[in-house]
Amino acid sequence: MLKGILLVLLGACSFGILSTFVKLAYADGYSLSDVTGTQAFFGAILLWSFYFLQTKVTKKVYPTSNTHWFKLLAAGTFTGLVSMFYYQCVKLVPASVAIILLMQFVWISVLLELFIYKKKPSKLQILAIVVILFGTVLASGFMVTTADQINFKGIFFGLLAALCYAIFLMLNGKLGIDYPPLKKSALMITGACILIFIVLPPTFLVNGALSGSLLKWGIILAVFGTFIPPICFASGIPKIGLTLSSILSSVELPVAVLMSSLILHEEVNLIRWLGVILILSSLILPNLEKIKKQNIFKPSASEKP
Repeated sequence: MLKGILLVLLGACSFGILSTFVKLAYADGYSLSDVTGTQAFFGAILLWSFYFLQTKVTKKVYPTSNTHWFKLLAAGTFTGLVSMFYYQCVKLVPASVAIILLMQFVWISVLLELFIYKKKPSKLQILAIVVILFGTVLASGFMVTTADQINFKGIFFGLLAALCYAIFLMLNGKLGIDYPPLKKSALMITGACILIFIVLPPTFLVNGALSGSLLKWGIILAVFGTFIPPICFASGIPKIGLTLSSILSSVELPVAVLMSSLILHEEVNLIRWLGVILILSSLILPNLEKIKKQNIFKPSASEKP
């Protein structure tokens, strides 16, 4: 149980620090194409390398999947869209605000389920959405910001990233469930890489940018953005369940805000931290009923003394 908790927390923290590294890469003079392209490129190489290494070492044979590999490539394009929209948002607004905009995927996911699957939200989910929206206003600093100081273009890209992330999560939960986790992640990141290379040609491969610090930023983003999280989640979530995992994954938000404050020296006052706390509480709120039913914090028989 403890191992599963630590793995999920590590995966979430890895996601949380990405926006800070992206800001630092931009400060070094690199472009959106450089940042997104290197992350997807090196991420795909890492995932495929470890998948083939795992296959060779374990020699485990997996049954034929019902999901065609091309569907996973296509689903992965939404990961590419998330990267492009989110990192463009990071370029236009503070990193601490960008992560808050991305977290709007929570209520967007509820709306998608309503429109696509006709699944009505529960009262707790509706309450959580209200709390998220109010918390977002506080955490983003909009209450003390004039209209001419708000970067509406940045907000637009942040919400687009949240929409694509919600779609990706929906597809990820339905496609390739019987695939080896590493292979599934590798296929999706490959799909993301292909889309990014089509939209933003990978000039960094030929213009000598990799001889500078871009190589460092690309590998860092690939490791923390596309390698560590899939492995940690694939190993940790089955040990502790989806309910607790979804709660622990929300640590991504305070980690991102804290990193932006400590490393980037962005101003995060008490009101903004209050907004972060409200958003976190809204992520936990819809799971309270499941926690009660499953009693997930009660030790199992094997864990009892």
